[in-house]
Parts: sequence; C-alpha cells; structure tokens
Amino acid sequence: MKHKSGILLFMLLLWSSFSFSQHDPKALKAWQDQKYTMFIHYGIYSVLGGVWEGKPVSKGLSEQIQAHAGIYSDTYAKVAKRFNPEKWNPDSIVSLAKKAGMRSIVITSKHHDGFCMFKTNTTDFNVVDATPYKRDVLKELSEACKLGGLRFGLYFSLIDWHYPQASPISSSNSDYITPEHVEYNKKQITELLSNYGPVSELWFDMGSQSATESRELRDLVHRLQPDCMIGSRIGNDMGDFNVMGDNQEPDYTIGVPWQSPASFFDETWSYRSWQNRGSEEEKTREKLTSLIRVVSRGGNFLLNIGPKGDGSVVDFEKDVLLKIGKWLNKNGEAIYGADPDPFHVSFKWGSLTSKTNKIFLHLMENPENGQITLPELQGKIKSITVLGEAKQKVVFSQDQSGVKITVPAGLDINKEFKVIAITFVNGYQVPPANIVALNKEEIVLNSHNAFKHYSNSGIDYNTRYQSTVKESWTLQALETGKYIPGIYYSDQEKGKTIDLELNGKVSAVSFSDGSVEELPKSGAIGWGAIYLSGPSGAGIDGFPGDIHNVNPKQGWGRNTDQIWTKKTEWKNNEQYTLAAETETAVYLMQEINSEADQSYLAGITSTDGVIVTLNGEILAKHNNPFKEAKLNDVILLPLKKGKNQLLVKFYNGYKKDITLGINNNLKQQVYYKELPELNMEKGKYYPFSWQLHRPLSPHTTLGLSNVALKLHRK
Repeated sequence: MKHKSGILLFMLLLWSSFSFSQHDPKALKAWQDQKYTMFIHYGIYSVLGGVWEGKPVSKGLSEQIQAHAGIYSDTYAKVAKRFNPEKWNPDSIVSLAKKAGMRSIVITSKHHDGFCMFKTNTTDFNVVDATPYKRDVLKELSEACKLGGLRFGLYFSLIDWHYPQASPISSSNSDYITPEHVEYNKKQITELLSNYGPVSELWFDMGSQSATESRELRDLVHRLQPDCMIGSRIGNDMGDFNVMGDNQEPDYTIGVPWQSPASFFDETWSYRSWQNRGSEEEKTREKLTSLIRVVSRGGNFLLNIGPKGDGSVVDFEKDVLLKIGKWLNKNGEAIYGADPDPFHVSFKWGSLTSKTNKIFLHLMENPENGQITLPELQGKIKSITVLGEAKQKVVFSQDQSGVKITVPAGLDINKEFKVIAITFVNGYQVPPANIVALNKEEIVLNSHNAFKHYSNSGIDYNTRYQSTVKESWTLQALETGKYIPGIYYSDQEKGKTIDLELNGKVSAVSFSDGSVEELPKSGAIGWGAIYLSGPSGAGIDGFPGDIHNVNPKQGWGRNTDQIWTKKTEWKNNEQYTLAAETETAVYLMQEINSEADQSYLAGITSTDGVIVTLNGEILAKHNNPFKEAKLNDVILLPLKKGKNQLLVKFYNGYKKDITLGINNNLKQQVYYKELPELNMEKGKYYPFSWQLHRPLSPHTTLGLSNVALKLHRK
C-alpha cells in the first residue's frame, strides 16, 4: 500500500494552501492569440561572438562561453568594458519585429553570466555602470515597444554565475539556488516589474529552487503585474504556461497554454561570428514550417535572434524574418488568434488551423493527385478561397463522407506555402477524438484507451517529464437508454478527487466510501529473477533501449552497451539501496508468468522519479515533488496469459543513492463506487473526460493509471 509520511502530509497541506492563482481569462487569451514572438539573446557575450583568445569555442552555446571556455569570473567581467553597441537601435528592432509579423518581444534581461542589461541597484555588473555604453537597454526597448504597439517581455536567468552566493557552475545549469541568491533574484525582479512598464511575460530559465521559493516568486510576479505570464522554467510547476524544450515541436496534444522556443541554429542562441548559416530560402522554409506546426498544435512560437556585439542584427537573420513577415502579410489570418487543428488525424500535405467559422489548410507539400480530402467534415460552406490569391478558384464537393478539394493547378507550393481557407455559414463539425461505441453490455474506460492531454512537470529543467493532465473519450450510444456508470480505484488513488465531465457537465467525484472488492484470481502467477541494468545518464523520461521486448542475456540501449545483471540475491518484498551519481538512472526487469489474463496489484519503491512499464506500455510515471526519502506506489498490472515483462526505471536527481524494490505481496483488493445513471440517445456523441480536482498546479500529472470506469446498460 502507499504510505504517506508525516512530512508528505504536511507538504500536501502546505501546497493546498498555495491556491494556484488563475489569470483573467482575457489576459491569458491575449497572450495565446499573439502566436509569434521575437526572442533576443543579447549581452556582453555578444561581443565575443563565440571566440575566446582568438579561437572559436565550439563546445556548448555561445551565450554560455564563460563556462565552456573556462573563463575566470574577474576576467570575464572585464568584457563589459568592451560593450559599446553603437549600432543598437531599439526602434529599428521593433520595426523589424513588426515587419516580421511578430506581436511581442522577449529580451534577455540577465543570462547565466549575471550581467544585467538594465540599471539595477543590486550590482554594478550592469549595462549602465560597467560599460562605456552607459544606457539602459531594457528601458529604451520597452519604450520603443510601447510606441510601436508590441508587447514587451523579459528573459531572466535564475542562476547567476557572478553572484558570490551562487553555487559553482555545473554542466547541467540546474544549480541549487541558495536562500541569499533567491532574495537577490527577487530584488532584481521587483525592479524589472516596477520600472519598465507592462511586462507581458517573464521567461525564467534554469536553476533549482524549492517548491516554496518558486511559489513565492510566482506570487511576487503576480502581485506586481497580475497579467504577466510566467514561463514553466520557474520550476516546481508554478508557471502559467508550459515552455517546451529548445527547438521542440510536440506532435501530441498539450492540455495547458504552451510555447515553443526556437533558435536560428541549434548550436547557439547568441551571436556566433563563425556560424555556418546556409541558405536563406531553406532557413525561411524551416522556420515558417515550425511556426505553422506550433500554431496548428495550439502553441505560441518564440523565434530568437542574436545581435552582434555592436548592436546590429545579422543580415541573414533579418532577411529570413522579413521573408516570413511577407508570407504573414498574406496569410496572417490563419495564424494570429487561430485555434488548433480540429481534426485528430495527420495529413501529409501540411497542417491546419481554425477559427469559429473557418478552417485553414496550410499546404506545405503538394497533395497526391492535387486532391485534399477532409473526412466527415460537415457544415454549410460559404466559400473556399486561397488567401492572397483572389483570382484563384477552388473546386470542391461535399457529402456525408466529408469535403473533397481540388487544389488549383496554378499554385506553386514548392516556391511558397499556400493557405486554403474554408468559410462556413454557421460553424462546422469534425469527427471527435477517441470515439468509444457503446455496442456492448459493458465498456471500460481507463488510461489504456484514453486520449491524453499533456504538460510538463518537474522541480527544475533537468527533472522535467511529460505529465498527463487530462484523459478523454467520446462516447457514442448505439441504442437510446439509461446507462449505469461505476468507478474502480485502488489504495494508490484513495482520497483523491477528480472532475468528471460528461457532455459539458462537470461533477466532482471523490475516491472515498467505495465498497471493497477482491481482485479475481484466474490462475497461478510466477515471478522470475530480478535483473539490474545501469547506471546510465538520463532524465526522468525515456529509456536507453526498446522496452517492448528486453532480452536480459543481451545488452540493450542505443549501442547495446547497457548490460543486464541477474541479481540472484535480490528478492521481491525487499528494498535495496544503491550508490548513485546525480542525474542517473538504473533499471529493474522481472518476468512474470501468468496462467490467464488477469490484473494484479504490485508495489514499487522509488526515490526521485520512476517509470513503470509492463509489456512495453507505460503504467505510471512521476517525479518526487516533495523530495521525500522514498515513495511507495501501488500499480495495477494488467497481466496477459503467458510471459509478461515488468520493466521499471528508477531515476536519481540529486541524492547520493537510489532506494528501490518490487513488492508482490499486497492485498489484492480495489474499491468500487457507483455513479448516477446517464440518459443517452442513439447515435449522439458525448464528450467524456476526467482530470484532478484542484490539482497542485495545471501541470500536475493525473496518476490515475489504476482507475477504471465501467458503463453498462440498465
């Protein structure tokens, strides 16, 4: 069973008092609707341009050259005396952003090196006091944004290599932030949010804080500027929006507001004088593709430039931005304020965005035979046009199977992406996601057949993992009548409350007061030997090799270099502690033979993070948000007849050891709670979903892999 320590209970009570603050929906929507933002990495590292002592520094990112080139802090600080960007013109930057079609600007107020691009009373290591430039870069840019009608946002590094109380520089950048350092950051953030007008977003980066410190920092930001959106790299799930990994374009549904940060080049974010930039046309196509894909999946696109040390923008980057801006002048209606792709299938020819009465088809490749089919799309069509191509006529047909469009022969998609806009008279309908037909006496809804909505959860950047924040289905009754739902849960979920949604109506369901039911035993279960692999460097997410069929007699991993060791002395129902380096993982594998298909409850003991899989399917995944010494999970294993493979990843973030174990001696019982009956009409769709009721944050993982809802005809 899962036992919560006194510390954990205290922390849960503390977190529940935090009451994750919610923004005015209008402010949040305004942030989401801008879609396209200029990111600027600019600082004294720009003077170096990726070069130290006359040699290119190819290791790492150029904005972190101090660390990668091993430059002493006092030597690096002297670079500020060379920072005199006579060609920096904030009005020209704003003009470029507007011509590029961007709706806001986010600039580095302070990167990891600790140099402040603003006047601050906390340190003289700033652009006004330490450079011959003597001007407040942020002040002038914020004023230019205001005059130009752009929103103004700030990047802020939580780690500061110049601050005396900061931890030593590590390779991870997820360095521990001391209490003194936290207070220092708060003073600077107070200045930034008090002296530079409205700030649309605060883009925190790196460092590792406690949950309390992240919460206090979040509250400080919201108190000073309630409409300022906070990026998730503030840590401990305290962000208003989820920041993806660098240059990451997710191909899955994200259930919270999100943003994808992109650099022109994977190798660096700041200016690099010796960078091979390639073709402007290819780069334009690459970044425009990213913009369209991100928006079509519901996100905002943050595209970075790295000005030179003298303040000028690299011509290559400027030209690419202007080319994208030219495309947006013609097709911006399909980007700004657009909703995601309403379909739940992929199309080889490109991506889709949508609005209330419109669907936009972004053609990035020539469709096969010049034909586009949109399956089961219904709604009275008013017109179909090509944006910016008024003379192009689009031929289409529509019936119960959907809409078929013939792409005009004159469209040159190879030269420029085209957008076909379908306008409807009064809305449209597309097939919903994950349809479950009620064609049996009883159906079961659980994590295994759910459509998942994701976010990212973690203490800091290096302990993030893909969290599941919502699971959904679409029920379709094949017969009109009454249906009785009942929900099963285990000790793992006991005490939780979920919001259960059916056809737009939400009700809170508590996992309590359920009747006890024994799990039926359908046959004997045999537990094999335990095998150990690792350690290996890893984050919480992912495995080094194929998890569907692990052969313990062979190596596994990308180069089959992970060796499996049979732990003959290890037994179930025991716990073992292994010495561990930071940010590493070990893996346990155990075969389970079952005489029949049946479910079995097992216990998993872990430390900083764990992923539990059975036969290649992930059953549970989480981190250790309260930094307990160990965690004990109850996992319902859906055993199949014959051989089953239980594979568990045990992750260590910052501890010196990993405690782990597999318990197969739990009480085989679950709880059942009947819910109010449902009236359902034949053929009608009923959206159905569940998510946590008042979660610690919008990014907190569900942890409902043991829960099942059964629905049967009355």
